[in-house]
Order: sequence, then structure tokens, then C-alpha cells
Amino acid sequence: MQLTNVTVVIVTYKTAQLTIDGLYSIFAERELGNLKIQAIVVDNASGDSPKIQDLVEKNNWQDWVFVLTAPKNGGFAYGNNFAFKYALEKGPVDYFHLLNPDAQLYQGALSELVNFLKLNPQVGIAGSSFTNQDGSLWPIAFRFPTILSELESSIQFGLVTKLLKKWVVPVTMNQDNPSPVDWIAGASMMLSRNLVEKMRGFNEFYFLYYEETDLCFRARKAGFETWYVPSSHVMHIAGQSTKVTERNAKPKRLPSYLYESRRHYFINNHGIFYTFLTDLSVVFASTLGNLKRFLTNKQHLSTPFSLVDTVSHSVLLPRNWDSPFFSSQLPESDGS
Repeated sequence: MQLTNVTVVIVTYKTAQLTIDGLYSIFAERELGNLKIQAIVVDNASGDSPKIQDLVEKNNWQDWVFVLTAPKNGGFAYGNNFAFKYALEKGPVDYFHLLNPDAQLYQGALSELVNFLKLNPQVGIAGSSFTNQDGSLWPIAFRFPTILSELESSIQFGLVTKLLKKWVVPVTMNQDNPSPVDWIAGASMMLSRNLVEKMRGFNEFYFLYYEETDLCFRARKAGFETWYVPSSHVMHIAGQSTKVTERNAKPKRLPSYLYESRRHYFINNHGIFYTFLTDLSVVFASTLGNLKRFLTNKQHLSTPFSLVDTVSHSVLLPRNWDSPFFSSQLPESDGS
């Protein structure tokens, strides 16, 4: 029986040891023998390659682990596209699996996703259920961000959240059965080869954040479904790759590229007028929420400078009226 070819992609930037831990979890999955698995590690010009290559040679993994050094740190989208191009030129691939350096597979995680995708050819993207390092579940998928979800997350007011609960972006998922979703975290995401070729991979404008949201949005427009598959289990040490996590006790100021990605996502997928209204609603809601908390003397762990940073990267300022574009390393699909 011919085995299904799965290429696991890990993009690393100064996370060599985490990547090594992830490779050991992939090795355990290979040992099951029901899939033909190769791994591509892309070092985004961080100097991680030598340490990872030493491990590969020490374990005689050269036949299935390929360590590539990208010429620049182009971010998550760029690194994955770099791997897609290499794999598609090198040999047969049926599915790509994206795995964060700070994520590790539980045995059977890839098999569950492959089996689901084979049974449901209309699905182009399938994602895993996550557990935290302490073993607790993090069963989250997501809705696409909209003007209403941005308003809700900015105002942080109980009544508004209740009224807009159908637009809150994070969704706690049922663990009994697979479910269709808007988008899933790229920390453990399986893509069909057909989808990768038709979507031409990720939009490389996104350095970090919103790249998987954008991919799932474009995939839906092209007729592909995205599903959450809870029987595929992955441990995710959240925030170790990016050093940003919503679960930090004391929030830190978010990097500017997050706001750049946010603006581009809305312009690229909804147009500049919708983005203008969204930014306006965020400013209004944030101001109203801050005023209410001040008047009621309620403490709130908000992200430092979030309002200032949102405005400085918003289309409320003419300097940010950039034109939407698509950027990819992959050749355009011929539609076959």
C-alpha cells in the first residue's frame, strides 16, 4: 500500500532547542509507520541551522529532515512559502503540516488530520486541539475579525460582549466531534497540496499575525473549508516563538508589525472604507471603555499603548492608505 506523503514545516527564529523538541515528536509519529513523513526546518536567518543540523546528523535523520537557511528573516508566511517551494520542487507531497517550534505532536496527531482530509476532500485546512504545558486544554478556534468583533474587544464591557457574543473572535470548541470554523491557529495546521498550489501559499506581506487568518479567508472564497479536528492533539507552549501571549499576567506592548498586519488584513479583504469604519469604531470603543473604567474605578489589564498604536497604524491617517497587494514566492497555479 502506498503511504500518504506528509511534509511537516517548522519555521524557526532563535528557537533551536524548541525546534529540536518538535523534531523528536515528529520522529515518534514517523515510528507509527502509517505515513511517509519528511520535515523541513526553515531557519529564518537566525543562526539556528548549525545546532539543528548537528542533531539531524547525530541521529542519522538526513533522509527525512532537511534544514534550510533562508536568506532573510521574512517572517512566518515567508518561511513557510520557502519550504513549500522546496518541497514541491523536490518530490511528492500530498499534505503540508505547519508546526510551531513551540509545539509538539502527540502520537497520532498527523494521522488524525490526514484521515479527516481524505474523507472530506472539500476541506483544505484542518487544525489540531491544543493542550498547554501543564496538560490543560486550550480548545480554541476562531471567527474572522469584523467591525463588530473589533468593537467588542476594544470596549471590554460586559453588556456589549453579551450582545456581540456571536462576533467574539475566539471560540471554545466542542471536543467530541470535528467542526467547521472560520480559521485556526497556524501552530498546528494541515493543508492539502491542492490548496497550497491554488492559494499560492501565504501572502508574504504578513510578517507575523493574521497570515493564517488571511489564508483561511482566501481559501473560503476559493471554495475550501476549514475544520477543527479535536482528535488531533498537540502540546503548545504558547508565546515561546513570538514572546507574545494573551495569557501573560501583565500584558506587554504589542509589536508594530501586528498592527501593520491587522491593517493590511482589513484593507486586503474588506476594502479601505470598511477598514476606516473599523478603525473609527475601535477608537470610539476604546475611549468609551477607558472612560467607564476610570469613572467606576475598575482595574483592567489592558495592553499598553494599544489605542495609540492602533491609531498610528490605522487608515484614519492618510499615510497608511496603502494599496492591497498579494505577495508570494510560489508560482501562480494553472488551475489544474
